[in-house]
Amino acid sequence: GERRRRGGDGPRERPRERLRDRDPKLRQQQKPPRGSGRGRTALALTAAAAALALGLAAAVAEWKRWSETSRLVTPHPAPPAAPPGSTGPLASPTYFWGTYRPHVYFGMKTRSPRAVVTGLMWLQHGGNLRHTSEQNDGVSRYGWLMHDGENFGVQEIRDEGLVLRTEFVKQPGGDHGGDWSWRVTAKMEGKGPAPLLSLFFYVATDGQGTLRPVLENGTRLAAVAGTAEELGDFTLTFLPPTGEGGEGTKYASYNFLAAEVPGLHRLTDLVRQSLRESSVFSPPGRPRRRFFGVAALARHTAAFEQRFEDTFGLGARGVSLPQRHFAQAALSEMLGGIGFFHGRSLLRSERREEPVPGAESMLFTAVPSRSCFPRGFLWDEGFHLLLLGRWDPALARDILAHWLDLLNADGWIPREQILGEEARARVPPEFVLQHSETANPPTLLLALERLLPDAPLPYLRRLFPRLRAWFEWLNRTQAGPEPFTFRWRGRDTDPERFLNPKTLSSGLDDYPRASHPSAQERHLDLRCWMALGARVLAVLAEHLGESPAPYRSMAAALSDNDLLDRLHWAPELGTFADFGNHSAAVALRWHRPAPVPGRPPPAPQLRREVREAPRPQFVGALGYVSLFPLLLQLLQADSPRLPALLGSMRSEKQLWTPFGLRSLARDSPLYLRRNTEHDPPYWRGSVWVNINFLALRALHGYAQAAGPHRERAAQLYRELRHNLVANVFRQYEATGFLWEHYRDSDGAGQGCHPFAGWSALVVLAMAEDY
Repeated sequence: GERRRRGGDGPRERPRERLRDRDPKLRQQQKPPRGSGRGRTALALTAAAAALALGLAAAVAEWKRWSETSRLVTPHPAPPAAPPGSTGPLASPTYFWGTYRPHVYFGMKTRSPRAVVTGLMWLQHGGNLRHTSEQNDGVSRYGWLMHDGENFGVQEIRDEGLVLRTEFVKQPGGDHGGDWSWRVTAKMEGKGPAPLLSLFFYVATDGQGTLRPVLENGTRLAAVAGTAEELGDFTLTFLPPTGEGGEGTKYASYNFLAAEVPGLHRLTDLVRQSLRESSVFSPPGRPRRRFFGVAALARHTAAFEQRFEDTFGLGARGVSLPQRHFAQAALSEMLGGIGFFHGRSLLRSERREEPVPGAESMLFTAVPSRSCFPRGFLWDEGFHLLLLGRWDPALARDILAHWLDLLNADGWIPREQILGEEARARVPPEFVLQHSETANPPTLLLALERLLPDAPLPYLRRLFPRLRAWFEWLNRTQAGPEPFTFRWRGRDTDPERFLNPKTLSSGLDDYPRASHPSAQERHLDLRCWMALGARVLAVLAEHLGESPAPYRSMAAALSDNDLLDRLHWAPELGTFADFGNHSAAVALRWHRPAPVPGRPPPAPQLRREVREAPRPQFVGALGYVSLFPLLLQLLQADSPRLPALLGSMRSEKQLWTPFGLRSLARDSPLYLRRNTEHDPPYWRGSVWVNINFLALRALHGYAQAAGPHRERAAQLYRELRHNLVANVFRQYEATGFLWEHYRDSDGAGQGCHPFAGWSALVVLAMAEDY
C-alpha cells in the first residue's frame, strides 16, 4: 500500500513569532538588557527543550517501529485452532506418517517439527540423478494414480523408457502411527537390453536423533536402526531385490553411505558427489521388489475405488472408465501433494525496511504443484479444501486449523508460506519476503461454508476468534476510498516497468487494473470476497450462539445490488468493473538509456509509454473480475444485470471458448499482451479451472433459483461443464498431467505441471457437486 504522510512534515511557524516579526515594538520588548545573561539562558532553555522534543519524537517513532515489528512476529493470542499435540502420533495416528514431502518424487516423513524423513533417488547409466520433482528435468510423466490420504498410495513415473511404480501401505498399531512399507517396481518399455539402473533409498533425521546401519554379510545394508524425539526407537528394513516370481537377482551390488549434511535441502548434492561404481546395481529384465503388504495393498485399492464411487458417484452417472481413472488420479495427486512444513517466514513491515524472521510455525497443507509450487499458498488452499472436504472432512478441518494458526497479533496471514530449508531452496530469493500489508482472497471461508454444517462445535469455537480477527484485518487494512469499497494493497510500485502494474495480492497477478495505482481505486473482486466473508461469519456466529448482527448488516450492505451498481456498474462498458486512475492508451516501447561516459552502451529497455493522461474512470477489462458478482452469487436471481453477464460469458468474441471461459475478453485492450519483456500474459486470456469452477457453481445455483434467467443459466451450465471437463481430460490423456491453466485457442495445457491444486476441482465438476 501507499506510504501515508503524517501532518507536520513541513515547516510550521508559530503565530506569535510571525507577529513579532511584523511589529517593532514587540521586538523591542523582547530584547534583554545589554550585558544581561537572561537572553543566553532563554536560548539555552529553548535549545534544551527542542532537543528533548526531538529525542522524545525519535523515541516514540522507534517505539512504534518496535511495536509494529513485535506484533508482526507475535502469534495471535487466541487459543490455537489446532490444539497442542494434535499432529502427534497419539492424537492423530492416521495422519502421523505420510507422503508429506511433495517436492520429491517419492518420500515420507512424520508430522513433526524435527522429522525422520525417507526418500528415493534413481539414476540410469549416463542420465541425471532424479530426486526432487522438477518442471523440466526430462521425466515425461509422473503422478499418483491412487492415494487415499491415509493408508496407501500408488504412483507411476515414466523416465526415458524406464517405468517406476512406487507403492506404500501403512498398517495401524503402537504409539507412533503404525508401520509402513514400500515397494518400488522397475521395468523398461520396449525391446533391447536393460540399462544400468541405480536405486537409492535413504533415511535422514532433521537435526536430532541417531541412525545406525545394520549390515548383512558386511556389505549389504539390511536395515537402519534409529531413535528420534517423537518417534522413539525405530527400524527401517531393506529387503533384497528380486526378479519376476520372487527369484533373487544375480547382478545386484550394494553400497551404503552414512554422512552428515548441512540440511535436508542438500541431500541430492551429497549423493551426487558421493557416487561411485560400487554404489549401483543392475537388475536383469523386468524386476519386482518383494513387499510384505501385497494383500493389504489389494484391500486398500478395492476400498479406495468403492469409497470414490460412494463419494462422487461417477459410475452411477455413466462416466466412462478412463474418465473415472482420470478423476481418481486427479484426487490422488492432490492428496499425494499434501505436505507438512516447519520453519519461519521472512517478513517485512510497511514501516520497517529490514526483514525479520516470523514466529516458528507448522503448516499442514496441500500444495498447488509438486514441481513448481511445493509449499502453501493461502488463496489456493481454499479451493483445495473444497475437494479435500468432500473426500475427507476431518482432513480438511485439520488443514484449515493449521492455516488459521498462522495468524499474527494483527490478524494477518502471509499469503505464501515458505517454511524450512527445503521449501526455501525452491523459491527465488526475490519472492521469499512476505509484506505485511499484502492480503490474499479469503477463499478459506469458501471452504468453511461447505464444512460448517457438519463440523463439531468445539472445533468451530476454536476457529471463530481467529476467523474474526482475520476478517477484521482485511476490513481494516484493505478498505477503499468510500464506505463499502475495498482496494488491494501491494500493487507494483514501479508502474513504468509494466504495461499494467501487477496486483499479486488479488491472486489474479497481471489481470488489468487501473493503469496508474492510487488510493482512489475500487476493486470489485475484493468487495465480493468481503461480502462472502461477512455472510459466512454471520452464519458461523449464529451457529455458535454469538451475535451475528455486525456480519449480517455488512453482508446485507455488500450484497445490496443497488449499491453495487452505483459503485461498480460501468454503463459505457456494459459490465461491472474496477474504478481508478486509468488510461487505456498505454503501450510498451523500447527505450535506450543515456550512455555513461567510459562505459559500454546500455542495453535497450522495454518501458511503458502513456499516450493519453489517466483520469478517474472505470477500467475497461471485461473478464473474470467483471463476473465476480455472479461468481459469488451476490446478484439476485432476477437482477437486470444478469443477462449482460451471461451474454459476455457465451460470446466467442469475449469469454466463451470450447475449453472453458477465458480470463480476459478477446476484445479487451490487454488481451494476451505481455506485461514486460520477460513477463508473458498470465491472467490475460488463458482458461483457469478454479474460476470456471466458480462459474459452474454459480450457474448451477441460478439455474435452480426462480427467476427469468434460469433457463439460460441452465443451458450455459451444461455447455460450460461439458467443455471444461472434456478439455482437462483430453489434455491429461495426451500429456499425463493436470495443468496450471489452458490455452484459450486450442485448449493445450500451459504453465506448471503437474498442477493438481485447483485444477483437480474438475472432479467436483464431473460429480456436479457444488
